[in-house]
Amino acid sequence: MDHFMYQNGSLYAEDVPVTDIAARVGTPFYLYSTATLLRHYKLFDEALAGMDHLVCYAMKAASNQAILMTLAQAGAGMDVVSMGEYLRARAAGVPGDKIVFSGVGKTAEEIRTALEGGIRQFNLESEPEMVALNAVAKSMGKVAPVTIRVNPDVDAKTHAKIATGKSENKFGIPISRAREVYRQAAEMEAIEVVGIDVHIGSQLTDLAPFELAYTKVAELTAILRADGHDIRRLDLGGGLGIPYERSNSAPPLPLDYGAMIQRTVGHLGCEIEIEPGRLIAGNAGIMVARVIYVKSGEGRDFLIIDGAMNDLIRPAMYDAHHDIIPVIEPTPGTEQHPYDIVGPVCESGDTFAKQRSMVPLFAGDLIAFRSAGAYGAVMASEYNTRPLIPEVLVNGDQFAVIRPRPTFDEMINRDTIPEWL
Repeated sequence: MDHFMYQNGSLYAEDVPVTDIAARVGTPFYLYSTATLLRHYKLFDEALAGMDHLVCYAMKAASNQAILMTLAQAGAGMDVVSMGEYLRARAAGVPGDKIVFSGVGKTAEEIRTALEGGIRQFNLESEPEMVALNAVAKSMGKVAPVTIRVNPDVDAKTHAKIATGKSENKFGIPISRAREVYRQAAEMEAIEVVGIDVHIGSQLTDLAPFELAYTKVAELTAILRADGHDIRRLDLGGGLGIPYERSNSAPPLPLDYGAMIQRTVGHLGCEIEIEPGRLIAGNAGIMVARVIYVKSGEGRDFLIIDGAMNDLIRPAMYDAHHDIIPVIEPTPGTEQHPYDIVGPVCESGDTFAKQRSMVPLFAGDLIAFRSAGAYGAVMASEYNTRPLIPEVLVNGDQFAVIRPRPTFDEMINRDTIPEWL
């Protein structure tokens, strides 16, 4: 469920007409719903009721400070994967003891920044990283809390580019070597092992891979405890999918996911951390664009819009589907027409949909890309010297621009000309 619905013949974001925002802000732009963000966070929080837990929002999905602050004020922790994300989270008021630092390539500078500012834990991904973390923490006179990410060699049955739990993926240590690596960690004076970390991929629409991975983690917990390690925290990652195509069957609900967690690891008495990102932010955001031209081609028609692959790269990068709807509600029974929906960038990859059935649309009409809140604005670029598009947050009958569109002068003046030119 989201809070983007037709009212009085027009698409609304909560209690605000999307047409009003477009008139004020210009197109294209991203638009987020506070009510949807909070609803999705609370679904996860309630799914883990009865277990000691923390829901850490994976802020790589959408990292605007207004979104982070909205979730943090509701009680969320944050999962970060870079120093920039760590500093964003702190700037949004998230305390260090609610921030988990993931990622395979943490630098000494990033480690030092997190140790200075406060951190809940580092999710270690390799032995060289463990050695580096120990060295930095020791030089600072600190002890770093860590979980070690194990790779359970579980096929998540998702897109190859977002699968992370198979043996050929770059993430974590092989679960078969976990005892050896935990033994090494226990011998390091500036590291405190607090638990186990696992994450097998993104946009999973079946609980079976999760259950297999978490069962392996439960077995490993018993083994490591027998070896003398104090395993008191399990970071189970994120990855639960969202329904990008409304016509398809819905992915598992957070409530079912929580029941599966209880069934597989609930008996261990560990604090549970999960790191949802896409399911919290995905359906909480849309991208709004305007039709520039309707072009007739050889056997097909094109809707050329002012949004482009640099604004929303998921279709070009992952062949991803987004439902696309007109902002003005069509009359029931209106005959539909197939269009290729494309942007203005001079690449054939700048295509959002091919032969998508839509009601007839014309130059100037507004359209909305559903489920664009995750991995939309954060993956955008200024390719073709196109400005990053605004981000707008709605709360009830209010809206605010939370990232303005830069001017061309601001973009161009970031360049520095060498003195010899």
